[in-house]
Amino acid sequence: MAKSNFKDWPAMAKSMNPAVGELHKSAPGAMKAFHDMGAAALESGALDTKTKELMAVAISVAVRCDPCVTYHVAAAQRAGATREELAETVGLAIYMGAGPSAMYAAQALEAFDQWSDKAAGRK
Repeated sequence: MAKSNFKDWPAMAKSMNPAVGELHKSAPGAMKAFHDMGAAALESGALDTKTKELMAVAISVAVRCDPCVTYHVAAAQRAGATREELAETVGLAIYMGAGPSAMYAAQALEAFDQWSDKAAGRK
């Protein structure tokens, strides 16, 4: 089913696992708390686990976290997500990646104008 091989996502997860394991050994309290928080956040409730994993994929794409993408895509697939559901999810991630950029761009222009006013003695 793979259409391209730009990155080997299963290999990425496999190669990250020892580093994550070392992090668990080095910071056991923090990593146990992180693990417990993840388990609680992904627990089925008003939203099922599949939906939550798809949300995690969208966030992973929007924040550009490759390891997050591979782990949450695999988890979404295990939770029953289809390719079509994933495609719609990443469509939303693309929108949210661009939308916040537009909002911050507007704020950057506003900041520039305010700094210009201050430099000119206005305000």
